[in-house]
Order: sequence, then structure tokens, then C-alpha cells
Amino acid sequence: MAQPHGPLSQLRRGHEELVLGLLRKHGPLSRGELGKHCGLSRTTLYDILAELVAEGAVVTATSQDAPRGRGRPAETLTLNPDAGQAIGIDFARRGLHVAAVNVAHEIVGSASEPHDADLPWEERVALAERLVGSLTGAGSGALRLGALSAIGVGVVGAQVEDRREQHGEHGQQDEQDEPDPAPHPAQLLLRRRFGVPVLLDNNTRLAALGEAIWGAAAGGQDVLYLRLSHGVGGGLVVGGSLHRGAYGLSGEFGHITVEPGGARCDCGGTGCLETVASIRAVLDAYRGAGGRAADIPELVKAVRAGETAALTLLSGVGARIGEVLAAVCNAIGPSVIVIGGELTETGPALIGPIERALHDHVMPVSRHRVSLRRATLGEVAGALGGIALVLHESPLLSRYPAGPDLAEVPSMTQTRHP
Repeated sequence: MAQPHGPLSQLRRGHEELVLGLLRKHGPLSRGELGKHCGLSRTTLYDILAELVAEGAVVTATSQDAPRGRGRPAETLTLNPDAGQAIGIDFARRGLHVAAVNVAHEIVGSASEPHDADLPWEERVALAERLVGSLTGAGSGALRLGALSAIGVGVVGAQVEDRREQHGEHGQQDEQDEPDPAPHPAQLLLRRRFGVPVLLDNNTRLAALGEAIWGAAAGGQDVLYLRLSHGVGGGLVVGGSLHRGAYGLSGEFGHITVEPGGARCDCGGTGCLETVASIRAVLDAYRGAGGRAADIPELVKAVRAGETAALTLLSGVGARIGEVLAAVCNAIGPSVIVIGGELTETGPALIGPIERALHDHVMPVSRHRVSLRRATLGEVAGALGGIALVLHESPLLSRYPAGPDLAEVPSMTQTRHP
């Protein structure tokens, strides 16, 4: 089926999504049950179902629970988990994370592996291929590479430009405009290995998307996500949609100044939150205060042992983070703040000061309306966000600009089979 363009096609696509959403939520349903839930006319519903069955997105099954003596068992309809699958890959600074889901939005599996920060892209993609291969084991839920629709990829930094920047006011490319940005190396290598379109965006923003769909902020319409890792960044869900910004720079909370004239930041500025609250900055400051910790797990041990230097340091770092979150809250007005990243493993020693500073600096009217939560998806949040980018069916992406290759990707519910 062709991608929808006109109003009637978009209406039909909306009806399809309504039916597919009901099957995702309730599991197998009869045509009569679907009719009660969806409110569509019998003719419209049966027409939609006939096309979904013909495309392979929906399959029929016979209920074994129908009472005997009342004719044939009722025929039910269910999502076909083999109709399409999607892979999400997060190329983090020092590790790689993959996840896969089927058309029913069931997570087929996930895997992670650390690596050196300077690992070449060819080796990173080879590692990604191996991790994806680890999900293709035996079993009914195993990943089937032949059913892949696309791959969603997260990378560090603002790597994807909005294609609208390359066009004139009315969407047509001007003769003197610069050409579209070249594909990222990961896109080229993955397309060559898997033979499917590869979509790409900032991995922290994709983690925000993952948490807003499947994680701590599921269902939230206005969400602020902050990741405290080797870098400090985040993402915003505003009015029920993921916000990317004019230049793909939304969510760069790590480059808000917290110490004027402070340490030099990789962005070129000074005194950014990242110079205070990144993993490297925290560990350097802890060692400068006389502590000994080579990594976050060792810092966590010091915190649990009640070491004064560690607790004092995290109290100050948490206060800076809370002040930034309060400022963003006052500007954006989120209902949920989600904090993730390795640094949150220090627990209440960091989260407590963040909460106190947030309470002290946010507008009084907002103090009891903003919920601060720990992220729940862990390392695979960015990979799951990449999958959401592939599906492009979440309302969070309804006003999100299409990235490279997105127009070429058939919906997982639109895949035709030979």
C-alpha cells in the first residue's frame, strides 16, 4: 500500500491505526468486539480489516474457548508478529546497545556491550551486527532478519540536520541551496550490512523518546528528560510531541552555564553544566578532594560507605542540576522530569540535592505539580527510541520532522509480502 498523502488516505490510515492499536492493547478480538471498541461502521471496519489481512499485518485465528453446540467457533483477529520487525541501535560513547521489536510492539530482545571510546565505525558496526545476531536464536520470539523494515540509530552529538533547512519557504529546494547533508558513516555501513533504510538522530533525544513511550514518563504530554553520563544532555516532549528544535539542538541542557568563568567545555563555552555534572567532571572533582575512584561503581561504594568527600561533592553537583532543571521547568512547564544515566546510580546522595534545589528554585505554583522520576529503561533507552523513530506511529512523533531515509521506509503495517 502506498504511503498516505491526501485527506482520504490519511483518514483511512487513521482508521487502520485505530484497529491496530486496539489489537495491540487488547490482544485477539473478534470482528464484533472490534466494532464495539472502535466505533467505525461495519462496512468501513470490514474493509479496513480485509486490507490489513491481505497485507499480512493482521492474521485470523480460531478461538478455542467458544461454547460447544453454538455453531463454528468465533474467528478472532490478531497482530501478525512476523509481518515486520525493527531494530534500534544506540552508538553511545563507550558502549553499544541494541533492541528489537515486532509489529505488535513486543520487545524481541536486547543486548549491550562496552567498547573503547575511539573504536572505529567499521568495528562498531561489526559489533552491532554481532549483537543483533545474538537476538536471532531459536524460538518463536526470535528476531527474523528477513522481516526487518528499518533500523533506527542513535549517535552522540547533534548529527542530523533538519532537511527543511535545505529548502526554500515553500518546501522546494532553491538552486543556490547547499545539498542535503551526507549520510553518517553508521548509516552507510548498516545499510550495506542489512539492506534496509537506516534512520538516525541524537541518542539522548531518542532515550527521551523511549522513556516517554515505554519508560518512566509513559503517557506524559510534557516531559523533560536529563541524562547524566559521559556527556550531559536530554530531550523535551512538549504538548505531546517530541521537540527537536530548528537545528536539531533541543535538549542541550548540559551547555547551560552554571559557573560563569568556570572550566572550559568541549562545546567551546565555559562553566557549562557538563563541566560539573558529567562522569569525568565528577570523578575528577572527587579525586581532587582526596577521594579515590576510577569509575562510577567505585564512587557508589564510597557513597554507600558514607564517605564525606563523596557526599559533599554530590550534594553540590545535585544542587547545580536542580537549579538548571528549575530554570527549564519555569520556561517549559513539564509535568514529569526523568533523570537517567550512570551518575544516577549514586542514588539519594545525588537525587536528594536535585529535589531540594528544584523545590527551592522552581515557581511555587509548580512545586507540587512536577514529578521527578528515575529513568527505568536503562542502557537500551536510546535503542528503543530508535525503534520508535522507525515505527513513526507514536503521537509523540506526529510533528517531528522526517529524518534521512524516513520517506523511504514503509510502515511496519504496510509491508507487502511476495
